[in-house]
Amino acid sequence: MSQAAPSQKTQASTAQPYAVVIGLEVHLQLRTRSKIFSDCPADYHGAAPNTFTDPLTLGLPGTLPTLNREAVELGLMFGLGLNCDVSGFTQFHRKNYFYPDAPKNFQLSQYDRPIARDGYLDIAGTRIRIKRAHLEDDAGKLMHPAYAPYSLLDLNRAGSPLIEMVTEADITGAEQARAFLETVQAIAQALGVSDATPEEGKMRCDVNLSVHKPGEPWGTKCEVKNLNSFRSVERAIEYETARQTRVLDAGGRITQDTLGWDEGGGKTFLMRTKEGEADYRYFPEPDLPPLDITPEWIERLKARMPELPAQKRTRYLAAGVRENDAATLSLNVEQSRFYDEALEAGADAQKLANWLLTDVAGTLASAETSLSQSALQPAHLASLVRLIDAGTISGKIAKDLLPDVLAGHDPAALVQERGLSVVTDTDAIDAAIDAAMSADPATVEKVRGGNAKAMNALFGPVMKAMGGKAKPEVVRERLTHKLGV
Repeated sequence: MSQAAPSQKTQASTAQPYAVVIGLEVHLQLRTRSKIFSDCPADYHGAAPNTFTDPLTLGLPGTLPTLNREAVELGLMFGLGLNCDVSGFTQFHRKNYFYPDAPKNFQLSQYDRPIARDGYLDIAGTRIRIKRAHLEDDAGKLMHPAYAPYSLLDLNRAGSPLIEMVTEADITGAEQARAFLETVQAIAQALGVSDATPEEGKMRCDVNLSVHKPGEPWGTKCEVKNLNSFRSVERAIEYETARQTRVLDAGGRITQDTLGWDEGGGKTFLMRTKEGEADYRYFPEPDLPPLDITPEWIERLKARMPELPAQKRTRYLAAGVRENDAATLSLNVEQSRFYDEALEAGADAQKLANWLLTDVAGTLASAETSLSQSALQPAHLASLVRLIDAGTISGKIAKDLLPDVLAGHDPAALVQERGLSVVTDTDAIDAAIDAAMSADPATVEKVRGGNAKAMNALFGPVMKAMGGKAKPEVVRERLTHKLGV
């Protein structure tokens, strides 16, 4: 993990006894049909152990790697999405280590010629520099049954295409780290580079962290390995910051260790002493020649790239969407695609965002389902918003209709079939007001005696009598007139 000069934000963090310095290493499993160096299918999820293997995956003698072109192009697109330099030569190296999950006894990775380098992402006004992103093959997976005197090895994952992104140590806290990871996930999903789902192991994160007194040299870093949720990253950063602070305050010394994360206990634990680059004995892979990434190749890939989250956010802000809502929509690929289609169907941008991010999202969460699993049509949500804006239905009626709209029904047709259009007939509204006033003379006297707020006690019964279909503004206007206030 590179620890370059601290950012301005890190240097300015003098309010606390210790400043924290954080760098992240993010592994994403690329969305390809086959593994990175063979034609073995890559979609092993849910399969029986050791059924998605081939001679290369098993490290059998005499096997030779063949580079997956789509993995390279996805890596290049991801680098472009991170504002990286992807031009020139890139090369694979053997990273040697001996472990049961690596039958070849080495990993095919990239050392001094990564596929992408020198990028950045701007997170809430702070620039997080990205040192590199490189391609490599994944290892297998070891499973350790409880209390068993053995471990199990599943090689289905071995050989899956990965891209590893390494930041500079510009991150200064758990919240900022999470925001960075959410942005990386959104970019990967928007580009179709990776599903980037931590819960499926398709996005994993290592945290490199040290603490130091402001103005003093940086402390010794520790690496927390294989965090598989954004919440775990936050908790691990908070715990490790506190742990290192306690050790230093007690006069102790931080050693450069590789740590694991105990999710249940909420603490880190020692895995091994940290290896250095020399321990891996990198050397160029003799069976794969260097690749020349030409300007023409880069331009072809740029033409394939869709709108990125930062561009979406700018467009939503220009359409009148509030900043927080624009950020939320731009980071959620499923929601933003739906929102864009609904926006094209015609509806107020902010009101449409309100319904999608609150009422729709809340209803789907209660039903434990997702937007893609529902039958909701973008045009139908836009129609619902337009019906409210036009005064055809009230907000209450719209909320009542929402479950049917989520089930795929056209709200305009439902309004017509059920006779739900807002009532603006003042004779009918006046009759309901007269009945409410007759039923509650005490409130009428309070209002006429100067307590204008008491009128709300009459408003509710009138709306109920009208079945929620009366236009609220008309009801208040007629109540004011009838009460003489």
